[in-house]
Amino acid sequence: VVTRSTDVASPGSTYKLWTTLKVPQGYSLEKHCEVLKEKVGAKAFRLMPAKKLFALGVGHVRRKDMEPGARSEELGSVTDVAVVDLTDHEWRIMEAVKREFEPAELVEDLWEARAEEAGVTLEEFFRVAEDLNARRVVGRFSTFLEHVKRLKTGEQVTRYNALFHWAVPAGREIEAGREVGRHYIMTHGYWREGGPEFRDVNIMGVAHGTDKEKVLAHKAAIDEHLAEAGIDVGYTNVFWGGRSEIKPSEISPFAYQRWCEGHGIAPDSMRA
Repeated sequence: VVTRSTDVASPGSTYKLWTTLKVPQGYSLEKHCEVLKEKVGAKAFRLMPAKKLFALGVGHVRRKDMEPGARSEELGSVTDVAVVDLTDHEWRIMEAVKREFEPAELVEDLWEARAEEAGVTLEEFFRVAEDLNARRVVGRFSTFLEHVKRLKTGEQVTRYNALFHWAVPAGREIEAGREVGRHYIMTHGYWREGGPEFRDVNIMGVAHGTDKEKVLAHKAAIDEHLAEAGIDVGYTNVFWGGRSEIKPSEISPFAYQRWCEGHGIAPDSMRA
């Protein structure tokens, strides 16, 4: 969840609150957004599901001194957005794997209590967890990113979080995304359809830095590279991020049902 703003009023700048949203298979993103819209008092929302991923990672510190335009010799990889079916048994273990640890839980035999929580042997817990990881569905653990808070040493890890938007010709989204994904500064890169409210942007990416002008210099270098690659950019923009919080990306059907019931919503009414 992140607050975003632009330097000047521009297409899409009235959308101030951004979040990555997932619901379990069989449930409706649209219905979930309607609930959230009412709860936060929003005027409108827009769904922009990712069609392809071109970069995904963190590493703000190692990117801090990077020069604008620094990029790989190889094109960025393309990751398809896929749905993976999990059984209830696998979800129970996934929940136990991903639940945040309290300080008292950080003991030598870390996973024994989690296996017991999931109602399985430790061997079965490890077997299923390793299989889930091999299938790339475990994802990252809950992290909090504060883009202005200083460390105890006084050092500022990152200050500016920028979401870059580009509108490229239809049919060239993958090509453009792979060129953007080559740039080491990019922590995220996607093909998402912004629609008319965002001047039909379709390539988006995130970069971080401690100096605003340098972040913009990275953006200018990518713009120049796209032009050199013969990719016409019809429109581009930068959305600046404020405070953001990252939570686990998996949404357990058990957790979703509990959430619905906790808000007085019949889970079945949220189905697609």
